[in-house]
Amino acid sequence: MPALNAANRTNPDPSTGADKTADTGTRSAVMQLAIRQKAALYAAYMPFVERGGLFVPTHRQASLGDEVYLILSLLEDPARIPVSGRVVWITPTGASRRQQGLGIQFANDEAGRNARVRIEEILGAKLGSSQPTHTI
Repeated sequence: MPALNAANRTNPDPSTGADKTADTGTRSAVMQLAIRQKAALYAAYMPFVERGGLFVPTHRQASLGDEVYLILSLLEDPARIPVSGRVVWITPTGASRRQQGLGIQFANDEAGRNARVRIEEILGAKLGSSQPTHTI
């Protein structure tokens, strides 16, 4: 997947099958996330967050409330899903057995609703699973 610019290149995370965003040191940013496996999508999806959201494995520094624009690629679908959101979860470096990254809540707009619907269509019955995720 081509990056938007050199500062936002992604690096594969072999443990999840997702691409993680490189650290650019900025607070408001465009981030790309390619999730290539259904299990990785389940681990990243945050249905318990109002309007839904995704956990993005990254070393990027952020604060709660920071605005983020995500470009999502899901599984084998060539269409990208652009969605804006806000940081609502931070897993810092060294968190006990947790992947470092940010939880991004989808915006309350059509793009956010479309992203949530598409993810829930892909996950289907797996949404009721008790398997652990990157968050809770």
